[in-house]
Formats: sequence, C-alpha cells, structure tokens
Amino acid sequence: MNISVHGTDDRMGVFRYSKHMSDGCTILVVEDEPDIQDLICYHLKREGYVTLRAASGDEALSIIKEQPLDLIMLDLMLPGKSGIEVLKTLRFSWAKADLPVIIVSARTDESDIITGLELGADNYLPKPFSPKVLVANVKALLRRTFQAHREAQEPESNQLQVGNLFIDISRYEAFWDNEQLNLTAGEFNLLHLLASSPGRVYTRNQIITEMRGSDYPVTERSIDVQIASLRRKMGKGGTTIKTVWGIGYSLQEPA
Repeated sequence: MNISVHGTDDRMGVFRYSKHMSDGCTILVVEDEPDIQDLICYHLKREGYVTLRAASGDEALSIIKEQPLDLIMLDLMLPGKSGIEVLKTLRFSWAKADLPVIIVSARTDESDIITGLELGADNYLPKPFSPKVLVANVKALLRRTFQAHREAQEPESNQLQVGNLFIDISRYEAFWDNEQLNLTAGEFNLLHLLASSPGRVYTRNQIITEMRGSDYPVTERSIDVQIASLRRKMGKGGTTIKTVWGIGYSLQEPA
C-alpha cells in the first residue's frame, strides 16, 4: 500500500506518513522482560520497522514525549507506572488519541481487556503470542491508521463502502450487494459506526457512548438486539459483523 501524504512530525508522536507502511515507521516496545522484548523487536525489525525500547512506564513516557512514533506495543505489568497509567497519560493528559497502541500482556481477565480498550488501546494481544499474529496485528493497525489519516486529508464524503456494503450517509440508506437494507435509525447508526473502522473492536460501552443522544434509550441489551436485527436484515452480509465474546462487536475487514 503506497501513501503519498506527508504529515507533521512533532515531538509528541504525531504520524509521519511514509511511502510504505514499514518505511521509517518507528515502534516503541514497552516490555520489562528482556527475552520478550528481544523477541518482539526481532520480528518487527525483520519486517523493516525501526524499534525503540522501554523497560518501565516512566521510561516509556520519556521516549513518547521526546521521540516521534508510529505505534506503541505496551505491556500492562511494568515497574513504576503501569501500562494502564501510561495509556491514561497518553490519551487524556497529552490528548494523543491518534497514536496507535497495542497492549501485549499476560493479563487476560475480561476486566483488564475491557479497561485497556476503553482507555483507548486499539488492540489487545495476550501472551503467549505467535510472532506471526503479532506482526499481522501491527500491519493491520498501521494500514487502518494510515488510511484514516489519508482520508482526513481528502474532501469529506457522504458515502462509505466496505466490501459489498455501501452506505449513503446523507440519505440514511445502506445497501448490501446493491440491495437496500430496511434499517431503523438505531440500526443504521450502529452499522455506520462499525463500518467507519473495519476490523476495530467496539465495546458495548463505546457503542453506547457513540450513539447516546438519539431519541431512543441505548443500553447494552438494546445493542445486542440491534446487532441481531442487523445480521438478519443483511442476510449473508450479516456474517461480516463479528462478536468478540465478553467485549463487543466489529465489522470484518475485507481480505
């Protein structure tokens, strides 16, 4: 995938768009176990990425503040400041919402996963992990992020297409395989949200926050009901809406 747009490069980690996703992309690996840190950096370097290392939360924040970065691999259990504290500082104190973060952690409790995602992590990779899966996650996240930045530079469009799904935002119309879907306002808004970031996992609380303010009550139960209705109305297309058990939903990104 070629990217021709070049963005600003400040000291707080704003994206530096490169010609190829691995050209000049710098990834900070925040991990206090040397063997795991070496393993992650080895496989990232094989793909052409530049890696920086931090073994503590405080060291990570110092690097994030001083170095331009494209992505962060973040462990949760760190000396000093925890990974959660690093994430909170990044997202709230420094308002860096556009710097991708993948949590890589041995903590796999549902509450830890949900907390990380709701604080702004883009993905959660449990240990032990496959190096191939790790690299695939990095590539997919950078691809989506670069695409979002490129689209932000282009004139705003009232139309959205993901595979066989076509959405006309101004007309409140959605089509699957050129057949119009008979959706309620809530179902349309939910489908539009999922389609806006294919592959991203939205927790139920995130979906509720995005849809809050509509004329109808939004609860976790109502989200589940609308997802079931969406799948039914989309027919074969309904299989593109994936359930991430215990977390929420995502729209399958086309292969």
